[in-house]
Amino acid sequence: MDKQHHLRNILELNLAMLFISTSGALGRYIDMPVPVTIAFRAILAGIVLFLFCKWKKISFGIASKDRTTIVVGGILMGLHWITYFYALKMSNVAIGMLSLFTYPVITSFLEPILLKTKFQKMHLVLGALVLLGIYFLVPDFSLENSYAKAVGIGVVSAFCYALRNLLMKTKVGNYHGSMLMWYQLVIISMMLLPTLFIFDSSGIMTQWPWTLVLAILTTAIGHTLFLFSLKRFSATTASIISSVQPVYGIIIGVIFLKEIPVLTTIIGGLLILTSVVIESVRSYK
Repeated sequence: MDKQHHLRNILELNLAMLFISTSGALGRYIDMPVPVTIAFRAILAGIVLFLFCKWKKISFGIASKDRTTIVVGGILMGLHWITYFYALKMSNVAIGMLSLFTYPVITSFLEPILLKTKFQKMHLVLGALVLLGIYFLVPDFSLENSYAKAVGIGVVSAFCYALRNLLMKTKVGNYHGSMLMWYQLVIISMMLLPTLFIFDSSGIMTQWPWTLVLAILTTAIGHTLFLFSLKRFSATTASIISSVQPVYGIIIGVIFLKEIPVLTTIIGGLLILTSVVIESVRSYK
């Protein structure tokens, strides 16, 4: 891969991260029950991606051997979104997003097991760095603390996301990223459709502009760009580079929600960012 291409790939991955990182502020701001928000997010993003695939004449055909993987990927993605949004509601953008970012560490331990890749000792070091960062985010680990609960839920979300990324990594070589994402959105929509009748979904009348941003910018565009990047980087490299997301997310939270992170959160974020830079340089070499 020549240097110019590598730079473009890194920039594309960063753009994907910027778009996806709007999820933090939107998750805090949109005033609807979490399952309802995620249902609308999946349905609207699904419509956009379906039209995009039609426009680009992307085939929707999937080999029967791959169907189960894609369905499981969709279920995991839905669980990841729901738990992540609950974590955001229980804390703030910084803590919700940074706790989700245990997923690069989880990925680096799951990848050798699931994809039979060689385990790299360096990933242990970077994993420790990220965990130290998390320690700074929540210095007070008690179950009475809603922030501690939010971190717990965030880690569950991270586990679902790491598993989903590794499952999709095995398929991105064979299929178009937008089409894979579309199938996952269909699964999530079907899974959550009943919640529109169980919970109060009348909030969509006032919340639709933000829900549309969440569906189109964050989901349809952001996640599709991210899936493309899995073709060019290992799942662990892509996920460690993508740890820049909380930084973008926190900045967006400061600008739009006036949520200023405390010093310990900033220290934690910096430790996580350090691991991003190290992994970016290593992948480049």
